[in-house]
Amino acid sequence: GLLIARGLYEMACIARAKGGNPMDLQFNTELSFIATECDENQSVRCVLIDAAGKYFGVGADLKTMTRDRDQLPIFIKNATVGLHSALSRFARMNAPVVVSVHALAVGGFVALCAAADFCFAARSARFYAAFTGIGMLPDGGGTTFIPRRVGVRRAAEFFLRNQTWTAAEALDYGLISHLADDDSLRDETWALVRELASGPTRAFGEIKNLLLSTSELPIEAQLEQEARAMARVTRTEDAWHGACEVAARRKPKFVGR
Repeated sequence: GLLIARGLYEMACIARAKGGNPMDLQFNTELSFIATECDENQSVRCVLIDAAGKYFGVGADLKTMTRDRDQLPIFIKNATVGLHSALSRFARMNAPVVVSVHALAVGGFVALCAAADFCFAARSARFYAAFTGIGMLPDGGGTTFIPRRVGVRRAAEFFLRNQTWTAAEALDYGLISHLADDDSLRDETWALVRELASGPTRAFGEIKNLLLSTSELPIEAQLEQEARAMARVTRTEDAWHGACEVAARRKPKFVGR
């Protein structure tokens, strides 16, 4: 399950510590609802996802998956609906998404780390592929977001050799964006969240969407998308206020509109 705290920041805490925070149907459904709410609620300026307990997340709930072999394909298709919807909305919403990893992340939780705009990790954190270890393959954005961060060849090695990366390796490969000492992870993560939450949220959203298309569109098409996005942003209060304040040599204060 997920716990959510509302306010200027939206925080989702993965909170089924007793079971290792499994990525099951309940989790996927709740994550989808939260992602939709964050996408629609214009007061949300930054989204932080962290976890409680010994693990960040152990991946799929194998006990549930192995109850009925004949129904497993149907179960997988149903279980991934909410998860994939959530990942898509996190990727395209205006508010930046920050994941804070304090311990072992497995399978789909590694993909969640890659899907986020920022991933901070403690030095003791680990990232385990897991999929081929049970004879299966990545879902939950594994083949979408992880290659974007680390490259296709590195991702193939991670999956096919069922690797576990230390936090230092994950930083070196590009999976995570910052490495923190275990006892300072929370403070450093919240410093980033507060920084992002005080920024021009609408511009952030346009940047996120442009970055998603940069490897897919021809140069001319990407340039046109940039121009159109810039035109949309110039209609916001933040853009007009920011330009006027900087022109007057004052520091702008953004409101997210």
